[in-house]
Amino acid sequence: MSKVVERFLNYIKYDTRSDENSESTPSTPNQIEFARMLAVELKSIGMENVSLDNNGYVMATLPSNMDRKVPTVGFIAHMDTSPEMPGKDIKAKIVENYDGGDIILNSEKNIVLSPKDFPELSSYIGKTLITTDGTTLLGADDKAGIAEIITAMEYLVDHPEIPHGTIKVCFTPDEEIGRGADHFDVEKFGADFAYTMDGGPLGELEYENFNAAGVKVVINGINIHPGSAKDKMKNSMLIASEFINMFPKDETPSNSEGYEGFYHLVSINGSVERTELRYIIRDFGKDAFAERKAFVRRAGETLNQKYGEGTVEIEIKDQYYNMKEKIDEARHVIDIALEAMKAEGVEPKIKPIRGGTDGARLSFMGLPTPNIFGGGHNFHGRYEYIPTFAMEKAVEVIVKIAEIVGKR
Repeated sequence: MSKVVERFLNYIKYDTRSDENSESTPSTPNQIEFARMLAVELKSIGMENVSLDNNGYVMATLPSNMDRKVPTVGFIAHMDTSPEMPGKDIKAKIVENYDGGDIILNSEKNIVLSPKDFPELSSYIGKTLITTDGTTLLGADDKAGIAEIITAMEYLVDHPEIPHGTIKVCFTPDEEIGRGADHFDVEKFGADFAYTMDGGPLGELEYENFNAAGVKVVINGINIHPGSAKDKMKNSMLIASEFINMFPKDETPSNSEGYEGFYHLVSINGSVERTELRYIIRDFGKDAFAERKAFVRRAGETLNQKYGEGTVEIEIKDQYYNMKEKIDEARHVIDIALEAMKAEGVEPKIKPIRGGTDGARLSFMGLPTPNIFGGGHNFHGRYEYIPTFAMEKAVEVIVKIAEIVGKR
């Protein structure tokens, strides 16, 4: 078993789910426990300036072995796993020499990972896969990225003949709840550019992502005894249904792909007097993103004109922006990743992220940070799996990026 696989199987023993309802940083104490372990491991493989701050960010440095100054490159991964699925007591299953058929994850609960549902499995016939047992997620998002980065750093320490400049690594908390870059100290990190090892299948390279906003809609009603409610009651839930029906039916996640944006109703909680709706808004284009936010506000204004001012209250908060405009200013960062992938026999698959990463926010904080594959599939759920050779290729790509930067 390769070192990267051993590390990954050890890391997924830690339950590091983040918690969006927590106001602490990190949002769960288990992330700090995992961070402490990673800091010890980084020291043990020969990394320098290893630190763990009060917010749970682990940073370390591999010094340059060059006799001239070259750019400093960083590699970043996040420690938390999604709160959408249990991440405790993960019982990973290793499927060697996959035969292309159904994989029984859990016979008792009849949970099957099937190429009928996930046709990309057919690409991995003859390969070794790591899957869940059907009751938890696997944690490849992003413990695979952490394992790949540390294994690559260890390889560079053990092979000083490979030229490289200064390399920085950072492991962040709470990426899954949108807070991964909240307390990231870009100046302390000290890289000229970086890569998040947080992508999906082998070959993915992403430097475009959604512009994103969160929307809170509060609809205020008036509750009157139904026996005497004529012309007095204002049922906030019925007004909420009007609001929902004002949105275009085909601009939802289930009806969009590629570069198409959407409005996504995430939750409803209501009574006659008060109903709260939560939406997220996503679009790749800056102008289209602005128009989507304006549409939401116009919908609220229309209902306020109908039912009275203050009936609908809307709060919109931008969450992150499309990193493409920042990456375009540092195109060499993409060129280096492409060169490294091709050198290691990996076919690059450039595609937009229909979501966001720490790299999107970091790019707007002065650190251009595109996203590279970690190798996994079906993140955040019971059908998550990862081919072991994809993790090994990710290690090779990290090493090659370091070497390319060192030779420039």
